[in-house]
Amino acid sequence: MRFRGRHSRSRRLTGRKWTLFTEPGFSHRPLCSNPHPAKFRRFGMAKVAFIGLGVMGFPMAGHLKEKGGHDVTVYNRTASKAAEWAKKYGGRTGATPAEAAKDADFVFTCVGNDDDLRSVTVTETGVLAGMKSGSILIDNTTASAEVARELEAAAKAKDIGFIDAPVSGGQAGAENGVLTVMCGGDPAAFEKARPVIDAYARMVGLMGPAGAGQLTKMMNQICIAGVVQGLAEAIHFGKQSGLDIEKVIEVISKGAAGSWQMENRYKTMNAGKYDFGFAVDWMRKDLDIVLTEARRNGAKLPLTALVDQFYGDVQAMGGNRWDTSSLLARLDKKR
Repeated sequence: MRFRGRHSRSRRLTGRKWTLFTEPGFSHRPLCSNPHPAKFRRFGMAKVAFIGLGVMGFPMAGHLKEKGGHDVTVYNRTASKAAEWAKKYGGRTGATPAEAAKDADFVFTCVGNDDDLRSVTVTETGVLAGMKSGSILIDNTTASAEVARELEAAAKAKDIGFIDAPVSGGQAGAENGVLTVMCGGDPAAFEKARPVIDAYARMVGLMGPAGAGQLTKMMNQICIAGVVQGLAEAIHFGKQSGLDIEKVIEVISKGAAGSWQMENRYKTMNAGKYDFGFAVDWMRKDLDIVLTEARRNGAKLPLTALVDQFYGDVQAMGGNRWDTSSLLARLDKKR
């Protein structure tokens, strides 16, 4: 699918030119010198709840308050984290997910896994117990497509919209408000939610019905796993051959071998530093979701399964919290 639509236009804003491409199902927020162009404030203030204030959720909720201008109430399992957020951004806290979600127009969740998600949504104190008819639940958790479909059914029974909306871009993307958001759900609910999601996103796309956002995120992780392993092997090979890695990458990054991972991670990988992003524990959780879905739908993922085992080796080295580029550490380890 091409991101450029038939209705492209350019405008002059604060002395700099920017272009907005529009196509049904996509929202691409331009990067420009004004971080809050009027185009993205026109939606108006909504009442929003955000559940889950981890390294991703904390800044994402902050963007909803500061960039989006929304009235935000938060909940976190560790109450002190919610209090810290409220002190920093000036929002409110709820004692339970249901309390935080009461009377909200949009409720966001961003938690650890399927079970965590169920605990903050479909229990007696979950958000669905407090949400009003006509509101929309947006789930930013990286979870299974199965739980997304479960939540859509539970929400629909209460006349509540649901969008599964996992994100890509890591902690830096969340902090800078430039995440890619892959959505699944009803088109009408998506169009209502999209202007609110824009507060923390650079790209927002509707991929299909409920669960399609999660399946798209799985494809994203499959691609990353293969690219990072390839880069790790290339750097390891270069070191073993006595090459100057800086010089080599300067050349090959401009050709077909170039990638985001190469541009943003090769220097830290070459230096043996692995504390710059998405943790190995999280990647293994995501790859487990991928491989479980593959067993269900019959997809053959030999490389992904192998890289998952390699990340298990990194964990055995004590690298649970190292970033995903630490696959190189496994290769460089003295045998």
